[in-house]
Amino acid sequence: MNLKDKNFLIVGASSGVGLELSTQLLKQGANLTVVSRSKPDSDAHYIPLDVTQDQIDPNLLPEVLHGLAYCVGSITLKPFSRLKKEDFLLDFQLNVLGAVQIIQAAFPALKKANGASIVLYSTVAVSVGMNFHASIAVAKGGIEALTKSLAAEFASSQIRVNAVAPSLTDTPLAKNLLSTDEKRESSAKRHPLGKIGTAADIANLSRFLLSPDSSWITGQIIGADGGMGNLKPF
Repeated sequence: MNLKDKNFLIVGASSGVGLELSTQLLKQGANLTVVSRSKPDSDAHYIPLDVTQDQIDPNLLPEVLHGLAYCVGSITLKPFSRLKKEDFLLDFQLNVLGAVQIIQAAFPALKKANGASIVLYSTVAVSVGMNFHASIAVAKGGIEALTKSLAAEFASSQIRVNAVAPSLTDTPLAKNLLSTDEKRESSAKRHPLGKIGTAADIANLSRFLLSPDSSWITGQIIGADGGMGNLKPF
């Protein structure tokens, strides 16, 4: 993948998948702008922003963007009876409306690239019903719908839109779910491949989707889930 001197925007780049993806892009010589609440430990151009509170200024973005990854996410796991309207609203605002405002701001720059890519993030819990995932699954279901709608609308502008749908991944966001050896072992056993995903697993796929090597892929929800979404081995 030749990404040297290409311009990318990564939102949610201070930890986890966003930080790993940023590191990979910088190693390949890409020009990187990152957006997050806290400054990541990288040499990328940094724009401080809380997508639930602030609007991004399009004038701060590069004039031309070859790719955008919206890596912001949340894990709200509660019994349905304990979920409040505010839980659903926050998950939707963070995952869906945050992505909407960033994409709208970046669209002119993406269009100027004459071949750009947007990567969004869903979850295996949209396709596989899981206990306690109602709020986040609803929000990520919105991301999948947004992915397909924008892929259709942006195709004439040569902007591809795809979503990655991970299962449980070893990132700071999931630290409470993987806080003991017993939890890690139990979580790994639920996946057909018998292991938990890593930030690098998700970033590797994301980097491919951002690159010209995936130039004929758009409108897809791609599982990176250890087989959980489609397999039930004997």
